[in-house]
Amino acid sequence: MFSKILIANRGEIACRVIRTARRMGIATVAVYSEPDRDALHVRMADEAVAIGPAASAESYLRGDRIIEACRQTGAQAVHPGYGFLSENPGFSQALEEAGIAFIGPPSSAVAAMGDKLASKRLAKEAGVSTVPGHPDAISDVDQAVEIADGIGYPVMLKASAGGGGKGMRVTHSAQEVREGLKAVMSEAAASFGDDRVLIEKFVEEPRHIEIQVLADAHGNTVYLGERECSIQRRHQKVLEEAPSPFLDPATRKAMGEQSVALARAVGYRSAGTVEFIVDKNRNFYFLEMNTRLQVEHPVTELVTGLDLVELMIRVANGEPLPFEQSEVKLNGWALEARFYAEDPERGFLPSTGRLRRYVEPEQTKNVRIDSGVFEGGEISIYYDPMVAKVVTYGLDRAAAIGHMRHALDGFYVRGIRHNLSFLAALMVHPRFMEGRMTTNFIAEEYPDGFAPITLEPAALKRIVAVVAAMHRQRAERNRRVTGQIPGHVSKVSSDWVVRLDRQNWPVKMTPMEGGYEVVIDGAPHAVVNHWSRDRAWEVGQPLYDGVVDGHRMIVQVDSTGVGYRLFHGGAEMTALVLTPKAAALADLMPIKQPPDLTKYLLSPMPGLLVSIAVEPGQKVVPGQELAVVEAMKMLNVLRAERDSEVLELHASPGDSLSVDQKILEFK
Repeated sequence: MFSKILIANRGEIACRVIRTARRMGIATVAVYSEPDRDALHVRMADEAVAIGPAASAESYLRGDRIIEACRQTGAQAVHPGYGFLSENPGFSQALEEAGIAFIGPPSSAVAAMGDKLASKRLAKEAGVSTVPGHPDAISDVDQAVEIADGIGYPVMLKASAGGGGKGMRVTHSAQEVREGLKAVMSEAAASFGDDRVLIEKFVEEPRHIEIQVLADAHGNTVYLGERECSIQRRHQKVLEEAPSPFLDPATRKAMGEQSVALARAVGYRSAGTVEFIVDKNRNFYFLEMNTRLQVEHPVTELVTGLDLVELMIRVANGEPLPFEQSEVKLNGWALEARFYAEDPERGFLPSTGRLRRYVEPEQTKNVRIDSGVFEGGEISIYYDPMVAKVVTYGLDRAAAIGHMRHALDGFYVRGIRHNLSFLAALMVHPRFMEGRMTTNFIAEEYPDGFAPITLEPAALKRIVAVVAAMHRQRAERNRRVTGQIPGHVSKVSSDWVVRLDRQNWPVKMTPMEGGYEVVIDGAPHAVVNHWSRDRAWEVGQPLYDGVVDGHRMIVQVDSTGVGYRLFHGGAEMTALVLTPKAAALADLMPIKQPPDLTKYLLSPMPGLLVSIAVEPGQKVVPGQELAVVEAMKMLNVLRAERDSEVLELHASPGDSLSVDQKILEFK
């Protein structure tokens, strides 16, 4: 077995590989760019080597520097994680030539499957069902339109060497093909160093389901079931689960066997994933093969009981897989939610900043957190915005969803905008709960963007009860420690009004063992201020974890001086607890109107201003391109929302922009 391996990656996947290597008794080497010098993966590894500045092209994509780091430290093998050099055949070939083991497939398999065009041809030859499309790369706009017209709209433009949702566009017309091809080629070149683009039919109402394969060098290739990855945003997966709520055993077996056939056809070794698009009749079509570990691999690990990273290391060391296909069993259900540094209320644009507070939910047999950050760390503009993966397990899908709801409610993060409320809202969405997903789910259910949800009446009353209980406990503490007058006993009122987002809820409270009885609308609600006896909530704690009417309630609580800001189940609320008289007066207070910013084009995210397409005095129409901002390797086109005229430019191409910084002003 290897005594030391190097992880050619960063963030949560680097930390995840380090944990398995440590358990196996293998020393680890981390590599890092300048902004990552204090990153968690650097702290966790036994050794760390600096490999360059912030830009990935000068650090994490520099295979020569990684090989030199292996030589310096004596690392015998490299685990690439995912992204960066994980599917670069030149890198794996260079490692082989340097006598360093690549913890992944042979370079020939990486080359064959890493190229979407080549992999599609090979899939056809191996008898795998494929999506209609053009067999060669496209760079000419007129040719692209001609091919798209022949295939029939909608068509997908995607980077041949792409992955992770980058370099992809769905186009519904010739005009969209013309506009999209240049952007896809640019994103592909920036992200992968390869601007080739392919065109294929976009299957409407599709589900994205993938098969995990695993192969050793001794002729044993197996599939480990499927993962449903249909809930996506901009072709980037958001939620994954195993197994799929849609597949039947016959379809699972057929997809698995075709995946194994493809892996054998290219002499595959190590862990890999064959991705399929599946229509409403369970017809499935090959999309691509990812010759690496997938972001969503934990759900497969939880339902199979296998450690895929350990198996990858053992296979790279020449060991055979310790089981055959007949021994693979799927038990229970697992979900994974990707926690991103992004603002769902601003079109999911990236967010950066320092993690002022970062408290993960408790990890148990039902909750797993794969992260690569820590409190006080910084989310930068240079890399992917994924902060952590929240993974839950249950005996069935309903149980896994229940654990996920509690885990998301208990993930307390401040300092950046993030998508935890959005993920929590997905967990209670009827379509998701029923398993009726397609890759269009988010676009269909949130056509105008995401806004925090409104809780259903029963859950809302439980929130009111929690707020009343927290406030009563705070009032009792204050009575004990302040304002005491000898000979006088300070009393705490039993009658309050919980003002929740300007709606008044009169309550009457009575102390009971472990909490309070809160009467709302004439009905009593039992509030116990602790989920477990050793974790009772105390005033000032940001997470309330208690029980209301037998329901576990985890509520995030931020004090706003006289009130509270609450987060629970995808809902965000403000609350005040007032005397009945104060509540009546509060109803008379005017609502402060926000300033009018419609005369400005503001940067919706921190990033680099790539270009401005207009000039002062120019008239613009709705939908017209105004500027392009690059953030986290993605180009974001800002367009006019109404007829107007440009008055003044407030920024220039090349400027680094902050959130809401003025780019230009309209008349």
